[in-house]
Amino acid sequence: MKNIVTNSVRMIGTFALFYCFVLLLLSCASGANVYRGIDDAVYRNDFEMGLQAIKKGQEGLNPIYPERNAILLYLDRGLLEHYAGNYRESSMDLLNAELLIEEAYTRSISEDIASYIANDNTKTYPGEDYEDIYINVFNALNYYNRGNLEGAMVEIRKITISNGKLDLLSRKYENTRPDIRNWLMEQLRKIGFMRNPDWPQGQAVNFSNSALARYLSLLFYLGDGKPDDARIEFEQLKAAYTANPNIYKTPFPVSASEAMNVPPREARLNVIAFTGLSPIKAEGTFNSIFPFFQTPFLRLPVFKLPKFTGRKSEINRIEVIVNGKDSFSLDLLEDMGAVMEETYNARFSNLFFKTYIRTLLKYAAADVTASRVAERGSSSAAMLSAIMAKAAIDASESADIRMSRYLPDKAYIGGINLRPGTYTVTVNYHSGRRIIASDEHRNVNVRADVLNLIESVSLK
Repeated sequence: MKNIVTNSVRMIGTFALFYCFVLLLLSCASGANVYRGIDDAVYRNDFEMGLQAIKKGQEGLNPIYPERNAILLYLDRGLLEHYAGNYRESSMDLLNAELLIEEAYTRSISEDIASYIANDNTKTYPGEDYEDIYINVFNALNYYNRGNLEGAMVEIRKITISNGKLDLLSRKYENTRPDIRNWLMEQLRKIGFMRNPDWPQGQAVNFSNSALARYLSLLFYLGDGKPDDARIEFEQLKAAYTANPNIYKTPFPVSASEAMNVPPREARLNVIAFTGLSPIKAEGTFNSIFPFFQTPFLRLPVFKLPKFTGRKSEINRIEVIVNGKDSFSLDLLEDMGAVMEETYNARFSNLFFKTYIRTLLKYAAADVTASRVAERGSSSAAMLSAIMAKAAIDASESADIRMSRYLPDKAYIGGINLRPGTYTVTVNYHSGRRIIASDEHRNVNVRADVLNLIESVSLK
C-alpha cells in the first residue's frame, strides 16, 4: 500500500513539475509595472486619462488584462468610469463584473482541483468577496447620479437584505467541500507526513454589516419618503459599529444622526467622499522545513503567498465649504481597506493549504528523481538535479496578487442643514495644513424633502 501511495504522490508531483516551466511563461507578462500609466493618471485624479491608458493597454498580443482577468478589467474600468462621471458606462462594466463573479463561483470546483497542481494564477480570476460587495455600492451611486433612485435602492438591497451578499458572506465558507483536502492529507499521513500546527490559519469572517451600505440605504429611503425604513437602516448602521469593532474604530459619525432629524423648512445637504487607494496584494514568502526528504538541498522550501500592503494616502482631513463661508468637516464612515483584509481572511486558510500541498508534491517529485540518481552512484549529479529542480519549482511558484487596484481606501461622510436654494460647494482635501486637492460643485440645487447628495473623490 505504501508503494502505491508513494507512486501516486510521485505521479502528481511529476505532473506538477511539468507545470513549472509553463508557469514561467505565464508569469512574464504579470507584475505591477504594467499598471504604471493607469496608476499615475489615477493619482492625479485624471480618470479619463486612466481610461485611455486601459484602452491602450488592451491593444496588442499581451493585454494588461488577459481573458482570465476579465473581472478585473470590468471592475477597474467601471470604477474609473464612475470617478470620471461616466455613470452609464460604469454601470454596464460593474454589472458585467458582477455576472462574471457569479459564474466563477459556480465553476470554482473544477478549477480549484487544478490549482492543487498549478498555482492560482492559472485560474480565471474569480473576484474577491469585498469586490462583489463594493460593486453594488458604486453601482448604487451610479444610479443615483443618473437620477434613478429606485435603481440605486435595488443595488443596495443586493447587499443588505436577508440572504443578501452580507448574509451569504457570513456563511459562504461554512460548507466548503473538504473532499480534496481530506484525501490529500490522508495520503500524506500514510507516508508519515503530519500537518504542522504552526501553519498560518485563516479566520472566520468578522464582517457582517457594512456601515457604508447602511448609510446609503438610509439616505435613499429618506429621499424616497420612507422614514420608517430609514430608521431601520439607521439602527443597522449603529449595529455595524457595535458588531465590527476591529473595522469601525472611530466614533459613530454624528452626521448620520443629523441626517435623520432635519428641522422644518430646511433641507439637508449630504456629502460623501472617497479617499486614497485601497491596500493591494504583494507577494510574501513563508519558510518551512521538509525534514523527511532524502536530499538535504530540498528540505528548505519557500512558499509564496499574497499579503496586503497599504498605499498610504496624504489626506488626513476633509473640509466642505458652502458659498465660501459655512464649513464643516467630514467624518470617517468606513475603512474600506480594513474591510478588504477582514473578508480576505476567510479564504486564507484554504489558499495556504493548497500552496503547501502543491509545493510539497513538486519537491517530492524532485526528491524521488535526485534519490534515483544518487542510487546509481552519482552524488554530484544528484545534487545538480536537486538544485535545478528547486530553482524551477521556486520560479514556477508565484502568489496570486490579482485584485482590483482602484477601489478607495476610506469613505467619509458629513452634511449641513440649509435653506432650500442654489449653492456652490467646495470639498477641500487637506494634508496637515496644506490643501492638496479641491473639488468644486457649482449650482448645487438643494431642495427640501428630497435626497441632496454630493459625491467627491480624491485618491491621492
